[in-house]
Amino acid sequence: MKFLHSHTAPLIAALLVMIGSVLVLSKAAHHAQDHMQIVGDGIVISEAYMRANTPTAPAAAAYMVIKSGTRDRLIAATTEIARRVELHTHMIDSDGIVRMEKVEAGFDIPAGGAAHLDRGGDHVMLMGLSQALNQGDVIPMTLLFEKAGEVTIDVVVDHDRKPDADHSNHNH
Repeated sequence: MKFLHSHTAPLIAALLVMIGSVLVLSKAAHHAQDHMQIVGDGIVISEAYMRANTPTAPAAAAYMVIKSGTRDRLIAATTEIARRVELHTHMIDSDGIVRMEKVEAGFDIPAGGAAHLDRGGDHVMLMGLSQALNQGDVIPMTLLFEKAGEVTIDVVVDHDRKPDADHSNHNH
């Protein structure tokens, strides 16, 4: 019995470390999946997040990856927290100045491919926010697709996400 007592504490400590590691790995796997949302008609949304320059800014931008089994087009978006929501991209004008520009035609999602809405590129712009965007808030947003119709997703507020955590290096 003395053997069990002298080794019980280290065994329990090792077991707790293993359980903690499993929980951390589980959380990391969940974060890596980044709330993949299968929203029907072959549309899969992943990595959906939004941020504002400050939590009390009057505007914010939402980013995500949209995949589709068939060709489709994101043509509009709405959310109850903004007076106006537009699809935007960044363009370089003739003077070399980067400007945001509304994209009337929407964003093409190729069959079997993806549209990457990233910082510095295509994004969903929310203007006239009715509430502060606090880290970790989950905001419902309705996306309107040309073929798939309306789908509602959850977009997490993540002011800390770094540009290299999205797909800004992809060609659109």
